[in-house]
Amino acid sequence: MKFAEQIVKTLEAQGVKRIYGLVGDSLNPIVDAVRQSSIEWVHVRNEEAAAFAAGAESLATGQLAVCAASCGPGNTHLIQGLYDSHRNGAKVLAIASHIPSVQIGSHFFQETHPTHIFQECSGYCELANSPEQGARILHNALQSTLAGKGVSVLVLPGDLTMQDAEEGTNLDSTLSTRRPVVFPHPEEAAALAQAINEAKTVTLFVGAGAAHAREEVLALAEKIKSPIGHALGGKMYIQHDNPFDVGMSGLLGYGACHDACFDADLLVMLGTDFPYNSFLPTKNVAQVDIDGSHIGRRTTVHYPVVGDVAATISNILPSIEEKTDRSFLDKMLKEHEKKLRHVVDAYTKNVEKHTPIHPEYVADVLDRLADDDAIFTVDTGMCNVWAARYINNPTGERELMGSFRHGTMANALPMALGAQAQDRNRQVVAMCGDGGLGMLMGELLTVQLHELPIKMVVFNNSSLGMVKLEMLVEGLPEFQTDHQHVDYAAIAAGAGIAHIRITDPAKVEEDLKAALAHPGPVLIDVVTDPNALSIPPNITMEQLLGFTKAATRTVLDGGVGRMYDLAKSNLRNIPRP
Repeated sequence: MKFAEQIVKTLEAQGVKRIYGLVGDSLNPIVDAVRQSSIEWVHVRNEEAAAFAAGAESLATGQLAVCAASCGPGNTHLIQGLYDSHRNGAKVLAIASHIPSVQIGSHFFQETHPTHIFQECSGYCELANSPEQGARILHNALQSTLAGKGVSVLVLPGDLTMQDAEEGTNLDSTLSTRRPVVFPHPEEAAALAQAINEAKTVTLFVGAGAAHAREEVLALAEKIKSPIGHALGGKMYIQHDNPFDVGMSGLLGYGACHDACFDADLLVMLGTDFPYNSFLPTKNVAQVDIDGSHIGRRTTVHYPVVGDVAATISNILPSIEEKTDRSFLDKMLKEHEKKLRHVVDAYTKNVEKHTPIHPEYVADVLDRLADDDAIFTVDTGMCNVWAARYINNPTGERELMGSFRHGTMANALPMALGAQAQDRNRQVVAMCGDGGLGMLMGELLTVQLHELPIKMVVFNNSSLGMVKLEMLVEGLPEFQTDHQHVDYAAIAAGAGIAHIRITDPAKVEEDLKAALAHPGPVLIDVVTDPNALSIPPNITMEQLLGFTKAATRTVLDGGVGRMYDLAKSNLRNIPRP
């Protein structure tokens, strides 16, 4: 048995069903071993997409996923998707083939140093120098990623994979794949319980780290009469059927979450590494996280607890004194309803005649029509905003994936590849910005080649909307954010993909319903308003001054028409009495 065959057989034994990548060059021995195996080779157009797809498959299944690239440029293409997968905590093995071993260090054709370039976007990255040592580091790579250390990279000179495999290696070991449960130190748990008991009002702020702790979080909130806010990462786990929900904080946020966090005597952060410190108070904060290195790096934390969120709450709940005064909770719930009714809903009411189409309206209709267990992948930028505010999880079965930590464009379509490949019977909806889709548009050919029934909704505003907003809040007139319109439906037609183009808001619901019902892949090209910008729910004076400065400079530059269009589109931001 050749080393390449040993690698593939090991992956088969771990339940790997597919490998995403491009064939060629030093990777060919691996590809040939895949040809003789039960593993499917998913041919993508760019290795970046392969890494995104593998990351999404792992997040959807909780299991190992694999991508592969050939030496030199093939490897460097992987980097963007691996950064994203690593930061999302996906269990991904990247097979990075290398130039012939004898040529390493000679400035050979396509030579790079993969162990250097992948260092920051992986938890484990090693170069194989023999089949025996390669088998050992393959085991280490698999165990590292399955243990939750992020992406593992196995660097393989092509000539090594054609050599005879060694028998009796530690590849025969049984890998640990179970999620650990970490109980808090008694002193930290006791300090947190005491802080909660002494605080008159408490707010819980929940992130993705509480994904397995929903019932425990709700039980704690019930006992202490606490509002529950969430970061985007925690939305799909905690928002649905939550009688304590006060919305989301941050630039994408909505509702009363910001007020609840700042007005409470104690804020308890549960499984969140929420990065925007300006949206976090400093006066009295507790933080529970399974990774102690996360604690206190975003705001001042007085009650640190290293532990699993569910285990920590279960540990302290018997010591928590039940609170009887729910006036703070009721106040925040009323404020939350008021803000949703007067602001967020304003974007989706009486808009059937507004052209270009409001993107918020499209997202709202999509939320109503999509399957209860749909997987949504969302592009970075304004699509993040529309998904954060309008895509909900009615039964707890939906999933929302995006580049929430790496923040790269062009992630929605390649993530949808992996999400759909692992389950062709589950609805996958890619919410694509036209800017994001334009970056990796070649993956439309991957969708068509593998007949993946992805529903691709393109929010086509011919604009980089988030960049426009960034410029405005910094006091800069928007520049180079609006571009010539592209007919993505026509491009989909050229790729052999079913397509619908929507320009009439009255047809949004009818056409989306038809597209979602189509059995195969569909691209839905929706022409949306380029001036529909997301105004943060708690805008600062500095941001307000930035808008004013940008407006003044735009008018002085002769751009009053553009400012009028922007103002007219965003009348919806004004709270209604």
